[in-house]
Amino acid sequence: MTIGLIIYAAGWVVFIIPNQIAGGGVIGIAAIITYATGFPTEYSYLIINAGLVAGGMLILGRGFGLKTLFGIGMAALLFHFLPEWISPEFIEKAIIHDNNLLNALIGGTASGFGIGMVFMQGGSTGGTDIIAIIWSKFKNTSPGRVFIFCDLIIIGSILLLPDRSFEHVIYGYVEMVSFSYVIDLVISGNRQSVQIMVFSPHYEPIADRLVGDLQRGVTVMDSMGWYTKKEGKVIVVVARKNEANSIFRVVKEIDPQAFISVANVMGVFGKGFEQIKTGKITWKRKPEAPSRKA
Repeated sequence: MTIGLIIYAAGWVVFIIPNQIAGGGVIGIAAIITYATGFPTEYSYLIINAGLVAGGMLILGRGFGLKTLFGIGMAALLFHFLPEWISPEFIEKAIIHDNNLLNALIGGTASGFGIGMVFMQGGSTGGTDIIAIIWSKFKNTSPGRVFIFCDLIIIGSILLLPDRSFEHVIYGYVEMVSFSYVIDLVISGNRQSVQIMVFSPHYEPIADRLVGDLQRGVTVMDSMGWYTKKEGKVIVVVARKNEANSIFRVVKEIDPQAFISVANVMGVFGKGFEQIKTGKITWKRKPEAPSRKA
């Protein structure tokens, strides 16, 4: 979490805030306040987050709340001290002058990578991070998509400042998209799954190798080629995306002429994959009417 927070804060301190680029989340609101009034970003960040942590602790539990408090406190300290620890000469050399598009892209990528690392440890930096994790807990929606909906309004509010044009909003949206995309890439990159269908007359040795060597579950289904009217078998395997090459290698070693179909799946739930998250529903039994004696 600490390493991720350092990368996250560095993306803002080096690339985003010095160029007064709009951003999303609570830090985006705090940055806009700084641009307008000069009030320190870290103080606005702490004040806004104070009212949001309690709700996250109620819904997500005390463990999440403690990690969020650590994330908020550490991020505030980093926003305060990193400008002192990083020499102005380094920031000046890192900034790509007269090209805020690249600054927004690099800053969003760095901050998104850092927040992705924090999320993988079950932590947060508060604000819309809490909203994103709460939503992902009950709905099959990626955190990056939740960030997009929350941040559209926050970034657009920079137009309320004087001497700001729609160009500044575009830079903010570039930062937002790169930030959200990298978060999803870090969190879900290794969790993406594929469904592989193998059509081969040598289905038995292929299935045995997949189960024995790769420890991957296999389903064999009946099939019929309508052109030849011949019955056959189809092997169906659901696996992680990074396991696909190993499966292809096994199939090609046994039957180089095998026909293979691969499809991305939106979600896989069960043993070895994700667990279904559902809200708890409590049914209240209606009290029975008292019996009437004759």
